[in-house]
Amino acid sequence: MARTYQTLSSASVDDLWKKLVDLADVSWHPLLESTNVPRGLVVKPGLIYQAVTRMVPIPIQIFVERVRPGELLSVRILVMPGLEEQVTYQIKSTVCGACVSYSVTLRGWLSPLFWSLIRPYAARVASELVQATEQAATGNLKPTKPGCFDF
Repeated sequence: MARTYQTLSSASVDDLWKKLVDLADVSWHPLLESTNVPRGLVVKPGLIYQAVTRMVPIPIQIFVERVRPGELLSVRILVMPGLEEQVTYQIKSTVCGACVSYSVTLRGWLSPLFWSLIRPYAARVASELVQATEQAATGNLKPTKPGCFDF
């Protein structure tokens, strides 16, 4: 089972990349709650870390397979026996900003069941990354309380 999602962004490729490879902050990710990665750790192939999912608070192992700085991050997620997930993030520069591509491939006999559970969340990963990056780049200038001219 494989699926790719793409989202356009007005943020720079560098800003998107910085947000993506900050593995200590996954607050933007609709599937991950937290990781055990210390702040400032440089992402490189061979890195293995743990993450806790939002759906079921169990730790999962994540293995970084490939990294092309500013372009591509590929990880393999070992959820449980009978289920393996490969995720690839790709960032490309466009005329209007950048394009973020999020590809998911599931393998194993549990993949149809797992896919039915995560599909709505997986569809949001690229757009949530873009939204979090754009908000950080603009300094989150939106007022917390509506003003008198907010419609």
